[in-house]
Amino acid sequence: MKLIIGLGNPGKAYAHNRHNIGFRCINHLARLHSISMKQHQCRCQVGTGEIAGVEVLLAKPKTFVNLSGEAVGRLMRKYNIATDDLIVIYDDLDLPLGKLRLRPDGSAGGHKGINSIISALGSEDFPRIKVGIGRPTTEEGTAITDEDIIVGYVLSDFTPQEEAIIKPAIAKVAEAIKSILTDGVTAAMNKFNQAR
Repeated sequence: MKLIIGLGNPGKAYAHNRHNIGFRCINHLARLHSISMKQHQCRCQVGTGEIAGVEVLLAKPKTFVNLSGEAVGRLMRKYNIATDDLIVIYDDLDLPLGKLRLRPDGSAGGHKGINSIISALGSEDFPRIKVGIGRPTTEEGTAITDEDIIVGYVLSDFTPQEEAIIKPAIAKVAEAIKSILTDGVTAAMNKFNQAR
């Protein structure tokens, strides 16, 4: 069984935030593959089904992004899932809006949710799909690094113009998941890691 986790914050107020792109990808996967997400286990909303003939467990942690590891660790222990059978979908500030970047492993890169998962598992060796949300910039186009501004940015909704780019990206994540499940992470990376 593959465990596919999307990161986000629970509650309607956060539903369309940039930080919740992982939840939205899971919602899309669930609809696409007729997987019911009505169960609650290990502080996650979960659903089981099949994608491309592979048994999957879809999950949205209900711990808030920065504590995602608590829920992910519990689920993995409950189902005895190996780290390389985990796929995490989350937002990335340093990728242009709507760009995907697949990785077989690696550091958190400043993402507190991924940091929490790495801490809980004691390993960085799990595949992930990063979805670009772009970094806020000044009027001159300089990237903003101020933590307070960035927090406000990731917890704000996409603009209508951004939504037009994000919706196709969510559909592309579903294709990338199918590719990982059928062809493996390396083949999927070659296909979906477009040039910036």
